Amino acid sequence: MRSQPRGGSGSWQQNRGLVWVPVVLILVITLADVMAPQDIHLGPLLIVAPALTASFGGSRLTAAMGALAFGALLAISAARNSIFTANHESQLMSLLLITVFTVIFTRVRERHHAELEQVRSVAEAAQQVVLHPLPERIGALQLASTYQAAADQARIGGDLYAAVRARGGTRLLIGDVRGKGLGAVEDAALLLGAFRSAAHHELPLPELQQELEATVAWGLAQQAGEEPFAEESFITAALIDVPDDAPVVHILNSGHPAPLRLRCGQVDKLTPGEFAPPIGVGLAVPGAAAVDTFPFAAGDMLLLYTDGATEARDAHGRFYPLSERLALFGECGSPRELVARVRDDLLDYSEGELGDDAALVAAMRAPARPAPGP
Repeated sequence: MRSQPRGGSGSWQQNRGLVWVPVVLILVITLADVMAPQDIHLGPLLIVAPALTASFGGSRLTAAMGALAFGALLAISAARNSIFTANHESQLMSLLLITVFTVIFTRVRERHHAELEQVRSVAEAAQQVVLHPLPERIGALQLASTYQAAADQARIGGDLYAAVRARGGTRLLIGDVRGKGLGAVEDAALLLGAFRSAAHHELPLPELQQELEATVAWGLAQQAGEEPFAEESFITAALIDVPDDAPVVHILNSGHPAPLRLRCGQVDKLTPGEFAPPIGVGLAVPGAAAVDTFPFAAGDMLLLYTDGATEARDAHGRFYPLSERLALFGECGSPRELVARVRDDLLDYSEGELGDDAALVAAMRAPARPAPGP
């Protein structure tokens, strides 16, 4: 659905209270001018009405207010019996011309606003294609996610996440592309496509990482001739494998911030014994990446995140202490509640000014479903 441009019915509903301000000004200026001595002329002040209306209304409302101000100036001229004098004719022409220019300016602003809304809608559609919404339930996991852009106008960037169902388990991916802009989006789409294509196969995590490394390396090689910094691109990522029938989680971490495990109000950072190189740098040795296994029982929750969350700063320049804040939260209930609480706390801590995009994914191992009765 297209956004309603300013000046339409949506703008009128939002600003119907403000519209009385220029109306009252017109009435006050008109009465003051009529009651003032003949040598005092307040009519030129009526231009304030359409000019003020343009600050909050659309072209139609501005034109209507200009017409009302023009009518008021005519009424002043008639009351003074000077409608055909050079003074009032020049006032009327000035008011008319300035109102026309103001309406034209407001109309141009409306068109730019409509174009911006169209670009935003296209960006949101692109994000839905690249970054699929996670299901609320997949395998043994309950999921929730959020993507918080660093800028209000942004809807898509280089942070990424995905969940794929495999035989006997669920595989998750979270990553962060170096850089910003369309190049980062293209790299994110490349990795996500490779992960969705390969993750459902029964590949061990090191072999899956090699598949992703090969695909990203090929994609970056294709971009090298078109983008000067393509060879310097890389993606930090964490591959997570959650078996259905074992209370553990397997993690292969390629230079990404370590996931956090929440268990009965306790927060543990699942730091790997050794980080694998980021994807795309070309330093990975086939089969050498280490996989770490951690306990992950029913009711435990994993919080996956990108560095935009931990690198957010408060007014004094202090980084957001994610682990400490989670410990203060205590029990957070469902993944959706945890993600919402961290997002709101993060924005409050940074006063809404994130330095980088921040992606959050919460995954909770759901209690086992009771077996059906005989």
